[in-house]
Amino acid sequence: MEIAVIGKSDFTMGFRLAGVRKAYDVADAKELEARVRECLNDEEVGIVVLHADDVKKLPAALQKTVDESVEPTFIAIGGREEVGLRDKIKRAIGVDLWK
Repeated sequence: MEIAVIGKSDFTMGFRLAGVRKAYDVADAKELEARVRECLNDEEVGIVVLHADDVKKLPAALQKTVDESVEPTFIAIGGREEVGLRDKIKRAIGVDLWK
């Protein structure tokens, strides 16, 4: 399983430097939506990292799909969305890593 990162170039750059091969730069909400859908259908992707602000730019139906997706697991970082990270990891692997 691979990690994919979707966002503006300043967001994805650090992940590229860390060795993430599937880092997608997007310029607008339309391109963001297309990349998210692409990652949903990519069987090689296990985790998709997005900025929390970008998740809010997605259409409501796609936001729900992203929020409920287990494989791949979508992780929104930045802002206040990190609170849900614990629940998403627990749902994805079945174990609460913080206990």
